[in-house]
Amino acid sequence: MGCSSSLPDRSAGRAGGLNPDNGGDSDAKNLRVKGTLVLGKAALFFALSVVSLIQLPRYAALAPLYYRGAAVGVIVYDITNPDSFSKAQYWVKELQKHGSPDIVLALVGNKADLQDKREVSVQDGMDYAEKNGMFFIETSAKTADNINQLFEEIAKRLPRPSPS
Repeated sequence: MGCSSSLPDRSAGRAGGLNPDNGGDSDAKNLRVKGTLVLGKAALFFALSVVSLIQLPRYAALAPLYYRGAAVGVIVYDITNPDSFSKAQYWVKELQKHGSPDIVLALVGNKADLQDKREVSVQDGMDYAEKNGMFFIETSAKTADNINQLFEEIAKRLPRPSPS
């Protein structure tokens, strides 16, 4: 698998990747990426807009504007924090209620590198995902475990445009 992308450097107003002045994060809440994902012999051209809704409680009425028309919803919870799993369930319901009927939903248990601190079982995540027509995966943002697999699975599940 290969991936190419261009990340905007918002602080300098130019494309060029991550901004080292703020720890490498060009914008902690919003990210836009355009690129090509190569899976074997097939290439998927994409435009991706990532919006963190975790910071939106005070803007809850505006949240549907961010995900209306979205093709994919990735709902992430912390496997060491049961409260984050409950909040993830809220966002699943929101996306099911306000999102596109054919939205691809992924439930992601993050911090898989912290197995000794786990408080949400793998089975709980799998059961909830299956019950809600989602796919489930556990990842580690710290070690990058299963991050590529997450995006590969999303790419496989996205609807393909009809040939004209």
